[in-house]
Amino acid sequence: MDSAEYEYKGLMAETWDILRGDTSKWADRFFYLEVIHQYGQPVLDVGCGTGRLLLDYLGLGVEIDGVDNSPEMLEICSHKAKKLGLTPNMYNQDLESLDLPRQYQVILIPSSTIQLLTDVKKAEIALKKLYDQLLPGGVLAASIMTIWQPGEPLYSEWEKTVVNEENGHKFRRVARGWFDPESECERSEDLYQLIIGDQVVKQELHQRDPATRSYTQLQACNLIEKAGFKEMKLFSEFTFEPVKKKLLYSPLWQSKKQRVNPTTP
Repeated sequence: MDSAEYEYKGLMAETWDILRGDTSKWADRFFYLEVIHQYGQPVLDVGCGTGRLLLDYLGLGVEIDGVDNSPEMLEICSHKAKKLGLTPNMYNQDLESLDLPRQYQVILIPSSTIQLLTDVKKAEIALKKLYDQLLPGGVLAASIMTIWQPGEPLYSEWEKTVVNEENGHKFRRVARGWFDPESECERSEDLYQLIIGDQVVKQELHQRDPATRSYTQLQACNLIEKAGFKEMKLFSEFTFEPVKKKLLYSPLWQSKKQRVNPTTP
């Protein structure tokens, strides 16, 4: 795969885990695990990246596979898995052309991954592909967010620096985002730096335009209905509490594939 075709590469991939820090207490980790307990296995982790959920759940005995379009993130995941004595099944594929060898009872799309497909048609195609990977009665659970709402700033910026305790090297990320209300997409500019001592020894500027698509609850529901899902539940944050009626930010939606006769077209 041409490196120009995927976003998570270079310093972005190399620094991904260390910049995020300890993710073991993240709320979605517990929520998705409960979804698995309720609805069953096998499980597919979409956008598994370096294995935050994939390796965690695999270590707990969950039958789970991962898919991601970044070979560099998957290579990091493989290296981590080897250290843990785990052997995950991982697939390097784009969601729009997804074709996996088996179906799943639960499919997870954490970290608003579907919103990286900024073309709505491509997102719809991807969700249809995921629908086809579900077993009858299977469940798809995902987080989705409204990036911007009227009255909020159109520009955002933040910075984070962490120290690698093993060698004292510093990693810095400076992130900037510009939201366009007309297209409902955000463009991004991320500067990644490796700092040894007081010197920046390596840096990369990652730019994407557009980078992420924003969805309201209604837009998210319309998208998933077009993909063929028959039942839907929207939850507040990473809990099983229903969302508030006037809440525009919908961090998680869940859809259940209708059980059908396998012989029915």
